Amino acid sequence: MKLLITGASGFLGRHLVAQAVMRGHDVRAQVRPVSDIKSLGWENHPRVEIVRADLRSRAGLDDLVRGVDAVISNAACKAGDFYTQFAGTVITTENLLQAMANTDVKRLVAVSTFSVYGFLKMSDRELLDEESPLDTDPIDRDEYAQTKLVQEQLARGFAKEHQGKVTVVRPGVVYGKDNLWTARIGMELGANRCLVVGGRSILPITYVENCAQAIVFAAEKEQAVGQTYNIIDDDLPTHRQYLRALNQHRKPRMKSLPMPWLVMRFLAAIALGVNKLFLGRQAKIPSILRPAALHARCKPSTYTNKLIKDSLGWSPHFALDEAITRSVADTDPATLTPEPATEQTTADHETRTCA
Repeated sequence: MKLLITGASGFLGRHLVAQAVMRGHDVRAQVRPVSDIKSLGWENHPRVEIVRADLRSRAGLDDLVRGVDAVISNAACKAGDFYTQFAGTVITTENLLQAMANTDVKRLVAVSTFSVYGFLKMSDRELLDEESPLDTDPIDRDEYAQTKLVQEQLARGFAKEHQGKVTVVRPGVVYGKDNLWTARIGMELGANRCLVVGGRSILPITYVENCAQAIVFAAEKEQAVGQTYNIIDDDLPTHRQYLRALNQHRKPRMKSLPMPWLVMRFLAAIALGVNKLFLGRQAKIPSILRPAALHARCKPSTYTNKLIKDSLGWSPHFALDEAITRSVADTDPATLTPEPATEQTTADHETRTCA
C-alpha cells in the first residue's frame, strides 16, 4: 500500500511513518511548511516521500492525496486558544477530506483520542470501552476535546456522504521518548515534584511504538472499516506504579505528593461553586480544579483493549518496563536504517511542497 500520513513530523506521526515502512508500505509524509526535517529518523529513506503542505489551506491538497491507497489523518493542534486549535484540527480535516473526495480516495484512518469521552458523567470504576458515551458538553473541559469531537464527526460524515471507508482510532495516553510525563497523573509542581491524584487509579497508556503499529494495522485490515477502536496497552499501571517506573530511570527522582481522588474531587467542586456564585464563572482556575477536566484526567476508571485485539489480531509488543527503557535510551526508536536508493526511488524521498 501507499499511505499518506498527515502530521508526520509530530511525536506520534514520526512513529507512524517508521511503522508503516517497517511493515512494507510506501509512505507520503505530510509535514508543515516550516517543519525541521533534519532529524525525523526517516527523512532520507527511499520509500518515504516528504511533502510540505499547510492543511489549513486547500491549495495543492488534491495533489497531496492523489495516488495513495489510504490516508492516516493524524494532524491536530493541541496548544493555543480555541480558534488556533480549531484551525489546526477542524479546518485541516475539512480540507483533507475534501481533497479525498475530489480524488476519489476512500480509505481513511482518523486518529482521535480518549478526550472525546464523557468522563464527568461516568461512575467511578466504570468500564470505558468503545460504546462509552461521548462528551456532550466539552466547553467546560478544554479546546482539545471540543475540536477532536468535531473532527470525529467530520470523519463519520465523510463515510456517509462519500462512501468513505473510515476507521476511527482513539489512543489513550501516548508516551515515549521525550514524552513520559502525563497530566493524567496529576500536576507537576516544579522540576522534580508532582501532585499525584488517585495513586491507585489505572492509567490508560499506550507506548508510542505499540500505538503506531495498531494504527497501521487498522489501515491494512478490511475488517477495520466502519469500526472504532480504543488503543491502550496490556497490564496498565496505576498512577503510582507508572511514576515509580519512571523514577527507576530518572535522576534526580521525582518526589510525589499524594492526593486522594475523593479529596481532589471535593476541592474541584468547591472551586467550581465559588467561581459560579461569586465570580460569574469568569475566573481562570487551573484545569485540575475544574471538574470536567479533572474527571477526564484523573478519574478512577477501568479500560479494555479487547475489541482491537480480537478484531485485528493486534497485541502491544512492548511492555511498560521495556517501553520506558527504550524511551530513555540514546537511540531514537523512530529511526530507520536507510536503504540504497535506486533510480526509481531517488525522486520519491526528495522533499516537495504543495502550493
